[in-house]
Amino acid sequence: MVAGPDAGHAIPAIELSRRFAAAGHEAILFTGKRWFGIDVPGVTVVELKGLAPRADDDDSDAGSKIHARAAHIATEMLQDLSALLPDLVVSDVITSGGGMAAERLGIPWVELSPHPLYRPSRGLPPIGSGLAVGTGLAGRARDSLLRAMTARSVRKGERDRAAARAGIGLPARDPGPRARLVATVPALEVPRPDWPVNAHVVGPLLWEPTDVVLDPPPGTGPLVMVAPSTATTGVTGMVEAVCEGLAGAGMRVAATMLDPPSGSLPDWAVAGLGRQDVLLRVADVVVCGGGHGMLAKALSAGVPAVIVPGEGDQWELANRAARQGSAVVVRPLDAGAVRAAVDTVLSRPEFAAAARAAAATAGSVEDPVAVCEAVLH
Repeated sequence: MVAGPDAGHAIPAIELSRRFAAAGHEAILFTGKRWFGIDVPGVTVVELKGLAPRADDDDSDAGSKIHARAAHIATEMLQDLSALLPDLVVSDVITSGGGMAAERLGIPWVELSPHPLYRPSRGLPPIGSGLAVGTGLAGRARDSLLRAMTARSVRKGERDRAAARAGIGLPARDPGPRARLVATVPALEVPRPDWPVNAHVVGPLLWEPTDVVLDPPPGTGPLVMVAPSTATTGVTGMVEAVCEGLAGAGMRVAATMLDPPSGSLPDWAVAGLGRQDVLLRVADVVVCGGGHGMLAKALSAGVPAVIVPGEGDQWELANRAARQGSAVVVRPLDAGAVRAAVDTVLSRPEFAAAARAAAATAGSVEDPVAVCEAVLH
């Protein structure tokens, strides 16, 4: 397994590694040092070299940041990977250097997308727009125009990737992975006419990084679970805004977060590190940033959400959840707007019903380990 250190990508890789080990395979995870201390039976964690930015890296250029750094990571990990000579490499969609390194060594590889499939499609508006598929003549024309407007960026990305590949001795044309694991709740995926034949929806890969249980505040009022985004592009100040907006509402707040909030909290609110899956069993609504990991956890537990999206793919995911009927989107972050959204979700049972319907789609996913095993046979 190869994945960068960001929680949204490392955690799904950790969970998939755990599943490989549980199935009797030997799992080795290449990732950042922040995950070296995890204890997952049967999984060995080693350093993914080449993660640190270089002096001449241009992080303002997405193509350079993604593809050139992936090529660098591929060259840095070649020696370690060649010493192992694994049967299969599973490489995170963003940390694509793992796939390049596998290709250099002639090892079959599979791509892991820890979110819906974000490849461009001739039948969808551009990913990231948050728009539903256009209907009627006007809607189809809008989507066609938007795809044309973004096509230049797509072509540049393809050229950047080709150049990065050629720079490390690979053919410029990318043959792609043997299979693509799309690790999302099926309810967050959208139909497309050009779904790749090797893409498999395997359900979200969720893993809890702690055994600590965060006890919610005492009382009988509705429990609002708050999960601020762990992404650098997420909205800040969410816990404080939620507490300000819900003051006097008779509700309880439990915020799960790696770092405690800067200020004090009212006696009807708690915050700290804690298992999110346990808290979701008693939560009435989740307020989150729209990152895929937390949103997938909430929907898998059948809990509706109020989403305050930041940048990256959070706007896309927030709007997909809203169209599915399980979420209300608030943007920008505002205490009063959060209060109104929470009131709406709690007072209208159709939001919880839609969340339960999303959870029920879990029965239609494939087993990611079985998909990977099939690649080798």
